[in-house]
Amino acid sequence: MTQHAADYSVVLEPPARLHKDASVPKPNLSSMEEYKSMYEQSIRDPTTFWGNMAREMIHWQKPFETVKQGSIENADAAWFTDGLISPCYNLVDRHAIERPNDIALIYEADELNEGRYITYRQLLADVSQFAGALAALGVTKGDRVAIYMPMIPETVIAMLAVIRLGAIHSIIFAGFSAESVTDRINDSTCKLIITCDESHRGGKRIPLKSVINRAFPNCPSLTNVLVFQRSPEASTAMEEGRDIWWHDIVPKFPKYYPPAVVNPEHPLFLLYTSGSTGKPKGVVHTTGGYLLGAAATCKYIFDLHPTDRMGCAGDVGWITGHTYIVYGPLMIGSATLIFEGTPAYPDYSRYWSIVERHKLTQWYIAPTAIRLLQRAGDDYVKYDRSSLRVLGSVGEPIAPESFMWYYNVVGQGRCAVADTYWQTETGSHIVSSMGPVTPMKPGSATLPFFGIDAVIIDPISGQIIEGNGVEGVLAVRNSWPSAARTVWKGHDRFIDTYLKPYPGVYFTGDGAYRDKDGYIWIRGRVDDVVNISGHRLSTAEIEAALLSHDSVAESAVVGIPDELTGQAVNAFILLKPNVVANADLEKQLIMSVRSTIGPFAAPRKLIFSDLPKTRSGKIMRRILRKILAGETDQIGDVSTLAEPKVVEHIIHAVHHAHEKNA
Repeated sequence: MTQHAADYSVVLEPPARLHKDASVPKPNLSSMEEYKSMYEQSIRDPTTFWGNMAREMIHWQKPFETVKQGSIENADAAWFTDGLISPCYNLVDRHAIERPNDIALIYEADELNEGRYITYRQLLADVSQFAGALAALGVTKGDRVAIYMPMIPETVIAMLAVIRLGAIHSIIFAGFSAESVTDRINDSTCKLIITCDESHRGGKRIPLKSVINRAFPNCPSLTNVLVFQRSPEASTAMEEGRDIWWHDIVPKFPKYYPPAVVNPEHPLFLLYTSGSTGKPKGVVHTTGGYLLGAAATCKYIFDLHPTDRMGCAGDVGWITGHTYIVYGPLMIGSATLIFEGTPAYPDYSRYWSIVERHKLTQWYIAPTAIRLLQRAGDDYVKYDRSSLRVLGSVGEPIAPESFMWYYNVVGQGRCAVADTYWQTETGSHIVSSMGPVTPMKPGSATLPFFGIDAVIIDPISGQIIEGNGVEGVLAVRNSWPSAARTVWKGHDRFIDTYLKPYPGVYFTGDGAYRDKDGYIWIRGRVDDVVNISGHRLSTAEIEAALLSHDSVAESAVVGIPDELTGQAVNAFILLKPNVVANADLEKQLIMSVRSTIGPFAAPRKLIFSDLPKTRSGKIMRRILRKILAGETDQIGDVSTLAEPKVVEHIIHAVHHAHEKNA
């Protein structure tokens, strides 16, 4: 059996202060024994386990009797189907009734001292008024509403107002191009889009409304654009009869609008994620199960209490922002941070200034940010962080050295660190340490969350490998409440992507190793998806953007390790006959990706060469990865290639590209 360094990793016990310090709340989990007992019940008797948890954490308009029906094998699992639930009541109203003056949203604007606090009482009034405005514009239960907004409170208000009507929001990351916005709106046939004149980020102003102006003519389902004015001094082109200013319509409506009641399987939101086939998938999350997963993981992984202040520096354009900025914390009734800026503005101490000023108790960021701040130096970590109890990492596996810096320097050895593993499709965490109780191994996602029967599969035989000390593909053998139900208008695609590769289990697309103690170590993607700063993009999506240029005959995109962003994109490009590569063409190709997808997807390096293809025409990206890694001695058998000699030409092209960029 192959031995792994993971088997000999340092083990860090959770800080004793989390259990013994009278100044911090009593942990939601008392010990590893309690975790093990709960986990065993969740696998052995999920009906009882999830039924009890749903009754405890969710207010039901009509109590359910059936906990679960269907199965993962048949792709028809459903939860709490004979109950009724009001999502917005659970997130806002019940807290506004019980604790109206408690803080719900902590807004940290890009510029210092421009933020504000919003109480649950105020949040209820703001959400109700906006729901009234949406209803007046014709939004009804089941309609899709697109949101293209920066990280400001109005974005969260818009999300909550949409679901208050029983409508379905589709948030589009405010870094996507007009073309990407158009694709997502047309796939989900959104009735209306909510946007902003511009966003403020890192001291810069980024126009958003202009992107929507370019997208709107190509989106026949849209009727209106509702625009929040972030910058009164900005010049914003508004079209009469189509575009409506937020401040012109919202204040006209009452500060209470009754919340919709829906079936627990009613879609709560769509969120588009990249897949190996290139076309973004509209992942569908339903109401009851998703909210339960969001609340349960917040409670047990982050040890979140109603008196806490949750700090997540993510963006609601991605699943992290949905679950751990909005839905999870508001289900618990805690305060949650909305951060508009970047970790480096005005300097590298910004995060820790936020922690001190707002007395945050949890802090959740990506390894990309951790590496950036680690590189900037310890001198910037200078503000009081004593309020913190649990630190979290999200988006990609965190390297052990970054984990230790996060633990020792940021957390001062006083905080638990949760290295969380999950996906857009899982809805909430599926592997993570339980903040106050799980011994931590730097670099490991640790153990499965309640109800997650995580298994390792041999990718060759397709069989589950039992026991510890095994490596293969990570899968989940059962259904769980927060799992996505389908792909919008593409259930066959959902089955093909997640359930068909290994029948009877959910396929994560990630390789993993389970060590001698049962801890899970994520090894990265096994399909054609790259992870840039925690943002998953399909290689096919980037290739399609490159192929849209008239000079490109073929392209192949691969991800390579990058110290700062986790992965960087390198693109191999075969030009059409009589086309010569030059600096101007390179700029055009990079702009093609930036304008089609967004700046964050732009290739780090372009390599002009032929491509290694089998006789059937399949591009062997494995060979390209080996060449980029300098592992030409490990390429292996190339006899299956249509032109084996092409490998030598690719090696030469890569060397030339390296020299040019040196």
